[in-house]
Amino acid sequence: MAKQDLSVTAKLINGGVAGLVGVTCVFPIDLAKTRLQNQHGKDIYKGMIDCLMKTARVEGFLGMYRGAAVNLTLVTPEKAIKLAANDFFRQLLMEDGMQRDLKMEMLAGCGAGMCQVVVTCPMEMLKIQLQDAGRLGEASASAPASCRPHSVGSAPAHKRPSATLIAWELLRTQGLAGLYKGLGATLLRDIPFSIVYFPLFANLNNLGFNELAGKASFAHSFMSGCAAGSIAAVTVTPLDVLKTRIQTLRKGLGEDSYSGIRDCARKLWIQEGPSAFMKGAGCRALVIAPLFGIAQGVYFLGIGERILKCYE
Repeated sequence: MAKQDLSVTAKLINGGVAGLVGVTCVFPIDLAKTRLQNQHGKDIYKGMIDCLMKTARVEGFLGMYRGAAVNLTLVTPEKAIKLAANDFFRQLLMEDGMQRDLKMEMLAGCGAGMCQVVVTCPMEMLKIQLQDAGRLGEASASAPASCRPHSVGSAPAHKRPSATLIAWELLRTQGLAGLYKGLGATLLRDIPFSIVYFPLFANLNNLGFNELAGKASFAHSFMSGCAAGSIAAVTVTPLDVLKTRIQTLRKGLGEDSYSGIRDCARKLWIQEGPSAFMKGAGCRALVIAPLFGIAQGVYFLGIGERILKCYE
């Protein structure tokens, strides 16, 4: 993804910049993905475009960025942990930390993904509550007063949710474990994603390797990141659906609560059929592809190194 001799500080800056730019660009699509995945029974939204149009009409332009502050705040430490852990595991598992063994590279990526969930799990836990609040608001507006969405271990339904309020309520009622609800599902999603993404990107990127430049071109690295990211994202969509359902606290009328991954998968299969496991797959591909394409672009341009040079 980057030159092997990059300093840790430059890697962290690159990761943080890539995360901030990526989240800002694709967050509305991620919001649509969450709302589509959480739909039970009668659908409020017919698809991604319909969801974004209704969200903009009812909640305004900023409504499409509900929960973005959580991501923008935590994406830098998330990337920092992932990059530092990946470096550590590569040095531990591979000679001189070089990418010479595909299996070891996959294991290093998996190790980084496992460490990353320390931030990813609570970040997505809070983000999902904020993203899904608008869907529940639309559902309750069209439902009888006695059939409004109910709350499970979170702030009362009539209050406008905020990340701080939700986090405080979870810590007060459930302790630290409340913020890590769905940890198993998050690991179950992120580990297979790493197994698919890292070796796939490495092989695609190597197809455009230029011996004179010593690396692939910017366009090739960008497209390799987009392709590998979208394929990996669609591959693990069923696991992402389970994670989203499990982590959602407030439920609408007739929506189930889940005791775990198996219970969620069983109810989803019986009540909504196998197609429900691919809800939001298109949105997820459209979110992940540019995120990883932007990451490759940031590393290619060496933004972290340029910033450090300004302070030398």
